[in-house]
Amino acid sequence: MRALFLGLHRKDRSPGQRYRHEQYLRHLSEKGIKCTARPLLKTEKEDKTFYGNQTFLKIWVGIKALFRRFFSVLRASNYDVVYIYRDAFFFGAFFEKWLKRKNVKIIYDFDDAIWLRDENPNQGIFNRLKNPDKTATICSLADRVIVGNEYLKKYASQFNDDVIIIPSTIDLKEYEVEKKSNNSICIGWTGSFSTIKHFETVLPALKKIKMTFGEKVNFKIIGDPTYEFRPLGIKGLKWNSETEAEDLSELDIGIMPLPDNEWTRGKCAMKGLQYMALEIPTIMSPVGVNSDIIQDGENGFHASSTDEWVEKLSILIEDADLRKKMGKAGRKTVEKDFSVEANKDKWLKAFQID
Repeated sequence: MRALFLGLHRKDRSPGQRYRHEQYLRHLSEKGIKCTARPLLKTEKEDKTFYGNQTFLKIWVGIKALFRRFFSVLRASNYDVVYIYRDAFFFGAFFEKWLKRKNVKIIYDFDDAIWLRDENPNQGIFNRLKNPDKTATICSLADRVIVGNEYLKKYASQFNDDVIIIPSTIDLKEYEVEKKSNNSICIGWTGSFSTIKHFETVLPALKKIKMTFGEKVNFKIIGDPTYEFRPLGIKGLKWNSETEAEDLSELDIGIMPLPDNEWTRGKCAMKGLQYMALEIPTIMSPVGVNSDIIQDGENGFHASSTDEWVEKLSILIEDADLRKKMGKAGRKTVEKDFSVEANKDKWLKAFQID
């Protein structure tokens, strides 16, 4: 079998692509599926331009990406299956419709509530060109839809009868990292410039924690190197795929705050799963799939209000044994349900379309 993978980024550039399909490519290849990836953005320079503020350069990158996708789809008949992560192109569903007319088998995969408009402040005019409604169209065109959780399945099932859930997962071989010791307890968060707004919802609680515990605690943010919050001494660090697990290993407590809305209910809890894979005790807002992953008080904590965040953080700060116990329970949860090993055969089966 020959499979063509269409996504936005080159390999190892996007956490979403990596935790959805990239870490399964070797397994698929070993099982006889020849995998070919064709990203829209091929270089780091193009990434910076696309996420930057220079409109004319962004348009030029978009034109190059358009031609890349055109030639990829033109040759799609050479493949047995075309896998699309989120969409084939930035705007519209033209390429998906073209693939359908070519009678190519289509697998469509998404891990967020992408049918909703969640605007990126760095995209300017391009935000207005997006068409979230195309998600329904692509679902209807696909031969099979893969989603990350039950909330996303409920949406996709309105437009396609063949929808399966495969959670976003962790390759635990990459998470065998020795825990770094700290002089103070490090409370940390990982994400990106587009999700830093979620982190900021917990700032009132973190300020209270700092007032109570002083130098006993410090804070670490990974993913947005431009972010600063001086009252807590926070300076964001750049995300690096090669050092990701090592950077996270400095955390003593991992946090995943989320507001409760339609967009966040579609999240697949990847931040929390990363912490848990490293045996870092984890606190999540009980939103969407987070409520299912965390059994409050056993393999992690739930927290919604500022008072709850302060309470749960304080408990973990003051109890080293509980941090260790809860961290190990979190790792077992990932091993059982959210690891590559536990899900690799689901991905193999997903590519077997009649």
